[in-house]
Amino acid sequence: MVAEQIRRWESGALAHAVSDPFGQGPLPWLRGSENYFDDTGQVVPWYAAPTLGRDPSTGPRTADDVRRQIKGFASTGAAAPGESIDFHVTVDPPQQFSVDIYRIGHYSGDGASKITTSPRISGIVQPPPLAADRTVSCHHWWLSWRLQIPSYWSLGAYVAVLTTLDGYRSHIPFTIRDNRPADLLLLLPDITWQAYNLYPEDGRTGASLYHAWDDQGRLLGEEDAATTVSFDRPYAGAGLPLHVGHAYDFIRWAERYGYDLAYADARDLHAGRVDPTRYRGLVFPGHDEYWSVPMRRTVEQAREHGTSLVFLSANTMYWQVELSPSASGVPDRLLTCLKRRGPGRSALWRDVDRPEQKLLGIQYAGRVPEPHPLVVRNAGHWLWEATGAAEGDEIEGLVAGEADRYYPRTALPEHEDRILLAHSPYRDSENARRHQETSLYRAPSGALVFASGTFAWSPKLDRPGHVDPRVQRATANLLDRICKRD
Repeated sequence: MVAEQIRRWESGALAHAVSDPFGQGPLPWLRGSENYFDDTGQVVPWYAAPTLGRDPSTGPRTADDVRRQIKGFASTGAAAPGESIDFHVTVDPPQQFSVDIYRIGHYSGDGASKITTSPRISGIVQPPPLAADRTVSCHHWWLSWRLQIPSYWSLGAYVAVLTTLDGYRSHIPFTIRDNRPADLLLLLPDITWQAYNLYPEDGRTGASLYHAWDDQGRLLGEEDAATTVSFDRPYAGAGLPLHVGHAYDFIRWAERYGYDLAYADARDLHAGRVDPTRYRGLVFPGHDEYWSVPMRRTVEQAREHGTSLVFLSANTMYWQVELSPSASGVPDRLLTCLKRRGPGRSALWRDVDRPEQKLLGIQYAGRVPEPHPLVVRNAGHWLWEATGAAEGDEIEGLVAGEADRYYPRTALPEHEDRILLAHSPYRDSENARRHQETSLYRAPSGALVFASGTFAWSPKLDRPGHVDPRVQRATANLLDRICKRD
């Protein structure tokens, strides 16, 4: 299939068949005014922009998965100061490239800050990705550059920006973590990010847990998709995961207001590198659909210990997954979810008698084709205090992407008190009337468990064009109570 025929998949959102009501894509994610001189001598914004339908000479160009101008992945999703991260990069045609390292944060509204830049690196054309039973892997790529993380670097979410001499750019996200105590631990959903990764989006090889292609370049559905995907490969398109912006929205807002944050990713939670007793609350800032048994066990133990839980998206903990080593023995580099194709029961948590609602207080209801308002319920509750929200008020566009609700016939978690803070009607893809709900309960341990029940909560915190002060204040009311602020 020729390249021009498949460029419609470069954004990733269409190929993943995931509603993207915010138009966020992965780019641009840096809001600052930093400029650079391109190869024509023009001053242009540094960040990569989609190449489709624009003049490449007006700015940097996003590498794609067909020509692979520059693409790469990291040897690990998270590392601590003093450790190192290896980057495996392919460059076509071969030429020098550099790596700029940015940390996500508020930074006076810029959204990120450049931390360091690599020396010029000689780029090579790495071998094509390997594929077996729809599992695509680039584990055989040579090491291109090793980042030794200084001991003084701040914890946080980072992005490596790869740039070739002729101006093509791609990205690699990673996390710097340690085990210091903090008020809040932010958990980046890298397992869910990989489940949606269709790399390479080339109309031929790529596969995710949702899609693959046939011999004619037609995109196939879930029944023909991969059941195992590898972390040893780039992310499709611009190199950032789908919905990565949800986590970045929360980070920018939380750092602006001075919350004490530690960082980890979902694989840290899975591998037992997270000790919930060190934190007052665990925050899940974005779409976090795929959970392993150890992940759920650790989070349930956290709740029982008294650590609060904050879920700022919807469709959380929907599929049960397993993680396994790569062919070379590196732990947690392969992600498997048989979904409904395995022997016996499906991989849905609710189908193995462990519904999401027993942890979250609500659970997944379905997609929301068009954004709808969130309708405030129980406006006298402290979560809505000082927001100005009254009973029945509508917060425009807050129910979007996917939605959760309370299922009366499904068991609830043990609780001292429980309340629904929104009840919002919407129309599904068949035009049937549905509703979304937002939940909060207090566990017997005293832990608070909040579930927003919508994709749009984090974007309302700090995304231009979507910010809502009522959501900002409600989130602050919740976190302040968890962190025991006045």
